Amino acid sequence: RKREFLADASGALLTRYPEGLARALEKIAAGPALARTSTATAHLYIANPLAVQGKSFMNLFSTHPPIEERLKALRAMA
Repeated sequence: RKREFLADASGALLTRYPEGLARALEKIAAGPALARTSTATAHLYIANPLAVQGKSFMNLFSTHPPIEERLKALRAMA
């Protein structure tokens, strides 16, 4: 889960525009859920395609950190 934060930070340092990366992450997260996604391939996506809204207990076993935390970290870099 920490690799996503590291990738976000590296991208923000490379582009010098963390707000742009945050907006792109919002758009990716708002996209339609993919119908053919399985738990075996969920780790390959930028945002968790199997995310269930309002299920905080399932966050413990998620392969991705919550989008809100990633957005908060990116916007704190600005």
